Amino acid sequence: MSMDNQQLIDHYLDAVWMERGLSEHSLAAYRRDLKQFANWLQSPLLNASAYQLQDYLAHRQQQGLAARSIARMLSCLRGFYRYQVRENHLQQDPTNNIDNPRLGRPLPKTLTEEDVERLLNAPDLGQAIGLRDRTMLEVLYACGLRVSELVGLTIPQVNLRQGVIRVFGKGSKERLVPLGLEAQDWLERYLRHGRPELLNGRQSDVLFPSTRGQQMTRQTFWYRIKQCATTAGISKPLSPHTLRHAFASHLLNHGADLRVVQLLLGHSDLSTTQIYTHIANARMQELHAKHHPRG
Repeated sequence: MSMDNQQLIDHYLDAVWMERGLSEHSLAAYRRDLKQFANWLQSPLLNASAYQLQDYLAHRQQQGLAARSIARMLSCLRGFYRYQVRENHLQQDPTNNIDNPRLGRPLPKTLTEEDVERLLNAPDLGQAIGLRDRTMLEVLYACGLRVSELVGLTIPQVNLRQGVIRVFGKGSKERLVPLGLEAQDWLERYLRHGRPELLNGRQSDVLFPSTRGQQMTRQTFWYRIKQCATTAGISKPLSPHTLRHAFASHLLNHGADLRVVQLLLGHSDLSTTQIYTHIANARMQELHAKHHPRG
């Protein structure tokens, strides 16, 4: 690599550090990306054309570099060439007409219906805390709640006669969510046998109290979910929203309307819910490939 290229890179990184205060880690990544391109180019960086830049990005893609990494690399090259134009070292930015790679939207991690069944069966029903955990998992999956919504539930929010719960979501937005017969049965059982034992005579409106009779934290319940997953032999990566994602994708897989799922999840924007159609489409393609004679 010529000194001319080295000096250009050094001057650019000095300017970036002064203007944006990037970390040493980010500066090192920028330097690495620019040096790799210069080594591939084998000519002055200022002479690079748009075609050469596109060829280089295609070359990196063929090497197996992920779209997100290529996007980051292109962002670095854009910044470098815009700086050269600004400093009058170039008249035109060769990255102007190069499109960013399509990243796609990451799909939420979810569980199969069989995974969910194993998870629901994991708590020890011989103890009040196990009955509470089973009921919480049932309600979480039946209603697609956020974990924060679940642990914050109170007795007045539950209407077993009508089979619904009143949920206060983000921004204190209120929605009514049907429980379903299975979750309703578990709630009735828990309210008769599990909750009184957990409270041990203490007064509380909290639907799912901790062993100290207080509202459980999200972190505590998340720990309980991970314990249940271990007991159930589920090794898939889980998140606090795993059962919420399973609720949405399983509903869509069984033909539910997207707008109904939107209302149940409490999404203000339909586009937030539409990500689950990708999961449903992926499952449809998988089933087609497995069962169709020409799949």
